[in-house]
Amino acid sequence: MTQDELKALVGRAALQYVEAGSIVGVGTGSTVNHFIDALASMPRPVAAAVSSSTASTERLAARGIRVLEAGAVERLAVYIDGADEIDARGCMIKGGGAALTREKIVADLADRFVCIADASKRVEVLGRFPLPVEVIAMALPQVARRFAALGGQAVQRPGVLTDNGHPLLDVRGLSITDPLAMETEVNQWPGVVSVGIFARHRASLCLLGTAQGVQTIHY
Repeated sequence: MTQDELKALVGRAALQYVEAGSIVGVGTGSTVNHFIDALASMPRPVAAAVSSSTASTERLAARGIRVLEAGAVERLAVYIDGADEIDARGCMIKGGGAALTREKIVADLADRFVCIADASKRVEVLGRFPLPVEVIAMALPQVARRFAALGGQAVQRPGVLTDNGHPLLDVRGLSITDPLAMETEVNQWPGVVSVGIFARHRASLCLLGTAQGVQTIHY
């Protein structure tokens, strides 16, 4: 199966965790796009979705799914999203689609985070994928220097601003053996809006697309 076919496979598989008539949290990215398409095909639709990005909101609306602002709900039963990397504990790197801050906001509302990913995203140690960090523009040089002190090379993602209007740094050369500690540390640096380590909001389970089918991994 191609990578795109694996993404479609896990996108459809995620429907088993969505209740008809409920409000579902929806992430961002190419795998989530398949989930949104599958969501629109449910015989009994969801009541609404809370979206983590403008791109997902537009796709949901185009498929007739009502979108609510995050502030309009107090909790969600489930949040469905992809990952750029996921480790054996369910900790993730996210933000390749530049939506990491809003993804964390929606994930924080949810009782359960269901990660949908193809097998290439499974890693032993996070950091092979460049770590995205949303940063207030005036702090870009000093945040980059802090990463350099940790052995990372931080480069601004060219031509990209988040939906919040901020630039992104992509940090290469890191080996993130303690994701929770690094997430906690970087989030305290002045100027950092959000770091793309999801350890506090790690996955409850992962639907992993493999050549043998969908593998369900609980954490």
